[in-house]
Formats: sequence, C-alpha cells, structure tokens
Amino acid sequence: MMSEQKPRAICIGEVVIELARCADGTFALSCAGDTFNTAIYLARAGIDVAFATALGDDPYSDSAMALAAAEGVSANLILRVPGRLPALCLIEPAAAGAPTARRWGEGAPARELFELPDWMRIAESLITARLIYFSGITLSLYSNNGLGRMFAVLEVARQQGAKIAFDGNFRPRGWKGDLQRARAVFLEVLKRVDIALPAFDDEAVLWGDPSPEATVARLQAFGIGEIVVKNGPNSALVATATAQEFVPVPQVLVPVDPTAAGDGFNAGYLAARLSGSDSTQAAGAAHRLAGSVISHRGALAPRTAAAMH
Repeated sequence: MMSEQKPRAICIGEVVIELARCADGTFALSCAGDTFNTAIYLARAGIDVAFATALGDDPYSDSAMALAAAEGVSANLILRVPGRLPALCLIEPAAAGAPTARRWGEGAPARELFELPDWMRIAESLITARLIYFSGITLSLYSNNGLGRMFAVLEVARQQGAKIAFDGNFRPRGWKGDLQRARAVFLEVLKRVDIALPAFDDEAVLWGDPSPEATVARLQAFGIGEIVVKNGPNSALVATATAQEFVPVPQVLVPVDPTAAGDGFNAGYLAARLSGSDSTQAAGAAHRLAGSVISHRGALAPRTAAAMH
C-alpha cells in the first residue's frame, strides 16, 4: 500500500487551532500552521503533497484532518494520539502592525512526532519523498532526541535523492528565548539542506546578518546550492552556485493581512521548481502567490484567488 502513496513532497510541522478575535469581539475558529499553509498551497498548485504531524482524537483535530482532505493534502502521515489535544493559538488584532498571537501547546502531540510509537512510519515515507520541506518553527517543536531522529532520516532521504527545503522562520517565543539552542539546531540542519528559503528579517535577528547578500554568503558556506532570501516588499535574492539575482516583486501591494505571505511564497517557489521552472522563474511565481495571499484576510486565500497566480 505504501508504495502507491509516495508523495512527491512532504511538509513537516504542526497544525494549531486558531481563534482570531473579530471586530465585534467574537472569535473565528480555524486551523493554521506555517508548513501546513505551505502544504495546502502546494496541493492547490497541483503538487502531490502529504503533511506529517501528530494530532489528538478530539473534534478539533478532526477538523484539521477535514481541512487537509478538502484541500487535497494527504493525511496518511498524520498520527492520531488518543486523549491529547492540538496546540491553541489566540490572535488579537493590533491597532497598528501585525496582530499579537498567544499560544498554548506544551502538551501537543505534534511535539513528539519523532518519538511516538509509530514514528518509523513517518521515517519510511520521508525516505521515499522527492522533496521534504520544514521550517524553524518545525524544529522548535522537538526535543533533542526527536531532532536527532529527524536529522538521521533526512540524511537517508538525501541519499535516496530527496531534496531538503528549509525556511528558518525564526520565532524567539518558540525557542523560549534560547537563541543559543536555536543557533545550534540550525547549524546542524543547514548541513542537510538543499534549498534554503529564509526571510531576511528573521536571519538578521538570529544571526545579525547586515544584508541579504550576507545571508546568502553565510548559507553558501554550508554548501547549500539554492538559496532564496525573501526581503519583504523589496525583492527576493536568488542565489545558485553560479549566479545571484534580485527578483523584484512584480506589483507592490498594500497588504490586507500579511499573515502567511512567506508560507505562500515558499509554496509558489517549490511548486514551480517541482514543475520544471528555473529558480528565477520560480521566484516570480512565488511573488505572485504571496501577493494573492496578502490580498485576503487569514492564512488561506479563497481557492479561486489563489488559483489566479
């Protein structure tokens, strides 16, 4: 059975239950997560994609499974853990700038993905994938033991021909402010990455990079052959072993909601690369999808809008 279900892409991470406060004081319920958003946009682009995580056996976990099914994301790598609950995130609008998010999730089963009894099922699928994608938020979930298992699986997957794509997506809160541990984990993972998709502002916080070019140079020292540094509304710096090019945003938009812009960009880029585009063309496709995402409220643009890219 598993041999028939070898997804071209597997995204690893967490689905959180999100409560967003509306203008009238009520809350809207949804499912969210950076790599989960990317998985959904990959599926919308026609990529065969699975999402690897762990959820509980509660109705909220059921709703996350239902969203994956509705969006065409394979859920056969979502482990279900009886008696446990997914993480919860509460979003409060801000008068100016990004909304504030408060999160509860210490006991969420996603944190033990590589330590649950069935973790080898995840490992066996990962080593058959064409592309494996995850983020710094993914890494912040796991214990050192879980990370050790994940890194070992990534090495085998690369030997089998998988490409590893990584977005640093650094959030200090997820690392409990322990920058030293975050840097140590990132240094280990960067040795195993083929495609880096960092956001410059995140890298500047974690590493003190003064420019996107400095981010490229730092990542190239790890032997990473394909790097795309997202730099907000300015442009993206695309670097391969032989060339560097700034790919401008085709149309600078005033965001309705900046949520998941990077998740959409990463999906647009990876979908284009999997479909045969070169890295410059892929960055253009990524800008267009990110533009569609920020033109709507919430992480997931309506399907018709996202399809227009």
